[in-house]
Amino acid sequence: MNFDYSDRCKELQARLLAFMDQHVYPNETAFKQEVDRNGTHKGNRWIPTELIERLKPLAREQGLWNLFLPKSVRAPEGLSNLDYAPLCEIMGRVGWAPEVFNCAAPDTGNMETIERYGSEEHKRTWLEPLLRGEIRSAFAMTEPAVASSDATNIETSIAREGDDYVINGRKWWISGAGDPRCKIFIVMGKTAPEAARHAQQSMILVPADTPGITIVRPLPVFGYDDAPHGHCEILFENVRVPASSLLLGEGRGFEIAQGRLGPGRIHHCMRAIGVAERALELMCLRLNSRVAFGKKISDQGVWRERIAESRIQIDTARLLTLKTAALMDTVGNKHAQAEIAMIKVLAPNVAQQVLDWAIQAHGAAGVSDEFPLAYQWAGNRTLRLADGPDEVHRNAIAKIELAKHIKLGEDLSLPITRS
Repeated sequence: MNFDYSDRCKELQARLLAFMDQHVYPNETAFKQEVDRNGTHKGNRWIPTELIERLKPLAREQGLWNLFLPKSVRAPEGLSNLDYAPLCEIMGRVGWAPEVFNCAAPDTGNMETIERYGSEEHKRTWLEPLLRGEIRSAFAMTEPAVASSDATNIETSIAREGDDYVINGRKWWISGAGDPRCKIFIVMGKTAPEAARHAQQSMILVPADTPGITIVRPLPVFGYDDAPHGHCEILFENVRVPASSLLLGEGRGFEIAQGRLGPGRIHHCMRAIGVAERALELMCLRLNSRVAFGKKISDQGVWRERIAESRIQIDTARLLTLKTAALMDTVGNKHAQAEIAMIKVLAPNVAQQVLDWAIQAHGAAGVSDEFPLAYQWAGNRTLRLADGPDEVHRNAIAKIELAKHIKLGEDLSLPITRS
């Protein structure tokens, strides 16, 4: 399998690295300070930062915009999954960087969903302003009252009433809902509770200013509220939208979810690899700069073991992610489902281990805000739950693997005869 990046990818990679060095890494502290100042001086942390808004036009001018969306006439700059992978990895090294390039979750997944399953009216109304970076969006699936790792449990009602659908339910951990620029929700709920198990669910577009929507509260992740992005609990009470807002048709929510989550999962993995790379880099710098018990800490065997294991695990995760990207580009998401599941387990776990070692290498400083490690650890830990928990993906991998051997098992069970 050929993992060579195209010439265009290599050129964009060089341009992106330069942009990160010039505009992103030097502003990591400034970003945090601006969010905190908004809360202190304006009384509201949920205000988009001027820093990111100032960097967006620069990224767009340099052609570093909407790189995630392949095969769209509305985003001709979009790359294949394989070519996007190294760029997404670079963006993932800083938590807020993807937004600068209009490549941030959940907008990327929502844009892919509307591009693939939306009507022309949906695309004009919502996809085009999202592609221009004028608005943001959220994906409302998870619910507090049920185990949402099994999406058939979801209870939110999407009931047809004449020319409208009426939505009632409670969602939580809805990323981006706290951002005042969030103008559209993609909501998953039940249109046909009595239908077959995987035909009960549908997805519908709901403007964020529709009467009956209440943002109940932001939900912190290990104490971080992720303002101004956030992860919120939302209440939908008799929220009425036109029937034309439904995506694809009643009962096709699972079909849409699978189409949406494949690209979303691989993007998470690409960014996680970037997080792991940066953690390893910071670990090595710290170990080379500190002396304990008469020698550099990097000379101690235990740390050389951890550095070596980090490199092995990161490169393993990257290679499997690139294989997955190539398969998605060539044979499609459905035929890459085993690989998508495998990287969704592997990449966040690798990043988590490398982050843990990097924090240990930094001592007390590792759990502080002096370095990005603690915040990255908190964010990365959620990836073992987001877009399906590890256990669900491991189960899917096992089922696919077992299915390969069913016929073999049946053949072996036949009585042996002699001619």
